[in-house]
Formats: sequence, structure tokens, C-alpha cells
Amino acid sequence: QVTLVESAGSVQYGESLRLSCSVSGGTFNRYDMGWFRQAPGKEREFVAFVRTSGSSELADFSKGRFTVSRDNVKRMMYLQMDNLKPEDTANYVCAAHNFRGGQMYASNWYASPGSYDYWGQGTQVTVSS
Repeated sequence: QVTLVESAGSVQYGESLRLSCSVSGGTFNRYDMGWFRQAPGKEREFVAFVRTSGSSELADFSKGRFTVSRDNVKRMMYLQMDNLKPEDTANYVCAAHNFRGGQMYASNWYASPGSYDYWGQGTQVTVSS
């Protein structure tokens, strides 16, 4: 069984926040990992992605403000969020993709929620005006 648990990091001056995702079970260093967010009444949207190697991809709104990273020893993924805005308010959830050999990967496959096999329960981030 693979379990993902999110938790918020310390709030930083300048409206910054670090989220963490702890993964138990499975082989963490074989999982590509993603962050998604969802506001009430809105579709779930892609935030950031980090490969097993540590290289990453970011949504357009994340570029210049958010940084995603991972620690394969600690079995953790992080999302550092700087310059937070009210529109960043959402439930943030982490997800894991279990690579399947022979599968065709479309462009930007990592931005599709359906690409992921395991999901956390999410953590709320609220940024006031």
C-alpha cells in the first residue's frame, strides 16, 4: 500500500509557505511526483512536477514563484511557494506516478491528474487579500 500525506511548512515573511508530502510504502525513488490544487467549484489544476532524478516542470502561474523538489532518502517532496497571491488559495494535493513500461506518454502528460496512481488527502492553503 502506498500512502501520501501532505503537511504545510512554516509561514515565511513575504507571504511564503513550504508544503511537504511524505510517502510511505512503495519504491519512492521510482515515482515521478506531482502537485495539484483545487479551489471550491473549480477543476483540479496542475501546479508542479518533479521527476525521480530531481528535474522539474512548472505550470505557467508557478514559474518565478514556486519551486518543487524531492528528497529520495527522506521519501519527501516539497513545494516552496513565494510571493503568494489570493488566487493561490486552494486545497493542495500531492500525487505519485508509478511508471509503466510500454506506456505511451503524451506531451505534458505530467499535467494530467489521470496520469497519477496515488493521491494524498490534501492540505488547505489560504491567502487573504
